[in-house]
Amino acid sequence: MVKFLRRTWKKYSKLGKGRKKKQVWRKPTGRDNKMREKRKGYPTTVKIGYKKGLGTIKGKKPIRINSVNDLKKINKNQIAIIERIGKKKKIEIAKIAKDMKIEVYNLNAEGY
Repeated sequence: MVKFLRRTWKKYSKLGKGRKKKQVWRKPTGRDNKMREKRKGYPTTVKIGYKKGLGTIKGKKPIRINSVNDLKKINKNQIAIIERIGKKKKIEIAKIAKDMKIEVYNLNAEGY
């Protein structure tokens, strides 16, 4: 995934130097703008096709898990992400995920 930034964001503090929210994309304009001309060595501009693979983790669709029942509904081409739950439920989910050989993205199953 490419992060698109404004051409001169490093120069000015108002354009986002040290301010992540201000680092937004603006289309390069101007007669002699090298980025607009897509010259070699300059940052890339936004184009169709850069969004491919967005919304996947390791090529699998992420599914949010709140309970053990949610974990049992997962297919092979999906990956589990645990929501905000307590330690008791996390231990249960870790055991079942290890038995069913389901990959949990934000949980180390061997640690529980």
